[in-house]
Amino acid sequence: MIIKQAMVLAAGLGTRMRPITETMPKPLVQIGGKSMIDYVLDALVGAGIETVVVNVHHHADQMETHLARETRAEIRISDERERLMDSGGGLARGLKLLDQDQPALVMNADLFWVGERDDEPSNLVRLAQQFGPSQMDIAMLCVEQERTTGHNGKNDFSMADDGRLTRYVAGAPNPVVYAGALALMPHLLDDAPDGPFNLNIYFDRAIAAGRLFGTRLEGHWLTVGTPDAIQPAEAVVARYGGSS
Repeated sequence: MIIKQAMVLAAGLGTRMRPITETMPKPLVQIGGKSMIDYVLDALVGAGIETVVVNVHHHADQMETHLARETRAEIRISDERERLMDSGGGLARGLKLLDQDQPALVMNADLFWVGERDDEPSNLVRLAQQFGPSQMDIAMLCVEQERTTGHNGKNDFSMADDGRLTRYVAGAPNPVVYAGALALMPHLLDDAPDGPFNLNIYFDRAIAAGRLFGTRLEGHWLTVGTPDAIQPAEAVVARYGGSS
């Protein structure tokens, strides 16, 4: 499936990244000379995305100023200045700014990867290709623990041979971590509550229906949650030559 629109979840407070995030939003923290959200936008544009919704809350003016420089895709702002909506509420609100009849990619602004091969389809292209609304509610990018830096060590799901995902339990085979990128149809969240809620509600609903699937990430995945995580992440970026 070809996907041309996306949403980036970028409104969080970044409390664990303090004191850096006392004066700037977490997605603008630089790793290897590039803001984290720019790794995300580079991946989206590289996959053919033309329209991107970004939600803003913490230091929203800085986010809007930074995003105004992006000329490769149309940026639409989902303003959460008055009320932070959590992952689910923010996504439900932002998706309304996209075409409801077309699939969308969703990414977290502070999770990214490096080391994809230039001679193969990108992670997001493969994710879009896997997504089939007739048999799945959500397709998500997943990665094995050994190809992560900065992660807390917990596995999120087990992946079956056909890509179907279930919640990980100790000792289960094929454990993977959710890599912060997924594909869905916007109308999946039509029944979402009006206020803040966690997106895991929809993950669990999809699992119960046998409609949550995963695509394995190629390369190395990074999450930068605290100031101490910046240096290890920059070492990985340098090792892979700064590619995304």
